[in-house]
Amino acid sequence: MPALLQDFRRTDADADRPPRRSRRGRGKLVAAGVGLAVLVPAGLQFADWLPDNPFGQDVVDRSTTPLLLALEDLHEYHAASGTFQVVVDREVDTRYVPAAISGERVQLLATGTADAYVDFAALDAGAVTLSADGTAATIELPAPRLDEVRIDQQESRVLDRDRGLFDRIGDAVGDDPVDDSALYAVAEDRLTAAAAQSDLRERAETNTRVMLTGLAQSLGVDEVEVRFDETADSTG
Repeated sequence: MPALLQDFRRTDADADRPPRRSRRGRGKLVAAGVGLAVLVPAGLQFADWLPDNPFGQDVVDRSTTPLLLALEDLHEYHAASGTFQVVVDREVDTRYVPAAISGERVQLLATGTADAYVDFAALDAGAVTLSADGTAATIELPAPRLDEVRIDQQESRVLDRDRGLFDRIGDAVGDDPVDDSALYAVAEDRLTAAAAQSDLRERAETNTRVMLTGLAQSLGVDEVEVRFDETADSTG
């Protein structure tokens, strides 16, 4: 009986005591700790070696060097520019046929730009007269001319297009696109006429006079007079 109690006491004491770890388990833990201590600095060094974004994209530009194809001297001073707009309303009817059957009406909004310029190409040595003391100069120039109107395709568009039944069927069956070149030609003529009736030439004279006066005064000429020939009727 005492021996049995002694066995129970030993069993209770052993239950309160923490379990023993084998030396083999301790060896594994120590080896793992040493390995971790070695890998952490190596990992930090590897992270420092990596770029901020290791999976980022690199752009390689293999474009060629720009080539100079041509140089051209400009002999015109574009002194004023005007933007004009017109609505061309054009209707084409077929004789003796109702418009609902055959015919077309198109409204085109056209926007264009025209420049007024002074041509310096024909000037000779006598165009500039300088006083004896070099303090006064007279400059004679041709009248400003109007450049051709440039239609702005992005700002121009067809507002409305109404076609007869036969014309719509022809569009559906045929492969030819709608040709609005005649409309744009009419618009260009209207815009050219509007530019000719505007004050573009007068503005070009004023701006050219201011430009040449400032240029001559910067060269030491105090008094500058700029004269223009009579206004040219034709467009450049």
